[in-house]
Amino acid sequence: MTPKNILNADLHCHSVVSDGTLTPEALAERAKANGVELWALTDHDEIGGQHRAAAAAKAQGMHYLTGTEVSVTFAGQTVHIVGLGFDADNPDMQQGLRNTRGGREQRAMEMSDSLAKVGIKGAYEGALKFVGNPELISRTHFARFLVETGVCRETPEVFRKYLTEGKPGYVPHRWANLRDAVTWITQAQGIAVIAHPGRYKFTPNEEYALFTEFKAHGGRGVEVVTGSHTPQEYIKYAETAKEFGLAASRGSDFHSPDESHTDLGTLPFLPGELTPVWELLADRIQ
Repeated sequence: MTPKNILNADLHCHSVVSDGTLTPEALAERAKANGVELWALTDHDEIGGQHRAAAAAKAQGMHYLTGTEVSVTFAGQTVHIVGLGFDADNPDMQQGLRNTRGGREQRAMEMSDSLAKVGIKGAYEGALKFVGNPELISRTHFARFLVETGVCRETPEVFRKYLTEGKPGYVPHRWANLRDAVTWITQAQGIAVIAHPGRYKFTPNEEYALFTEFKAHGGRGVEVVTGSHTPQEYIKYAETAKEFGLAASRGSDFHSPDESHTDLGTLPFLPGELTPVWELLADRIQ
């Protein structure tokens, strides 16, 4: 493997097991074609695709780390914590994620009812057509339904007009807490990573609190280079990683060839002064 930072690692993407549109096998093939050397599948609140993904990576000649993206409520917002390099058969982690998934169906029905009040009928049934795993129905599946039916032209328009706070279709959900998510990951011998911190609408004090509590609970990494970050945010969160003594991760957050602006394996390399998260997981790489 290429040493340290100059490694095409993509440690954040989604398959049909959560809200992506490609199978783990198709993702592995796409990652390999784009030059990815170290890969992780990080489906939302779900690790059911891990054995398939690991086998597909091996078949493509790529190194692999287990992964997931856990939904957490922090300071009234949804925050995502990526877990990497854990034991996918750990029963406590499996149960924690199962509990986190449990509230999605009720939330989806409430979202559908809210959309019906503004004249968009049958949204729950319509969204289900796009769901590979019914336990993981999400806003993304509703967005695909609204595009398919012509309510919106593309998914970014959906999120401007619907499904976000203050708009029709928005229903908040209480996810896991930060301590639980980090504990599940670390007790399964993995490393917890704050996903795409630039996406959260926190005040500076709230963001500082997030990083402080995350580290106090045993979190060890942050996504510095990721699909939704700007070049300025690469610099900002590289500094944050150094400030808090966190390792740096890199991942496209790829969901679909038709929806994702950043393809697998196409991000810049990590800044050289940072410790890559995969250095801490060398003994967990498959």
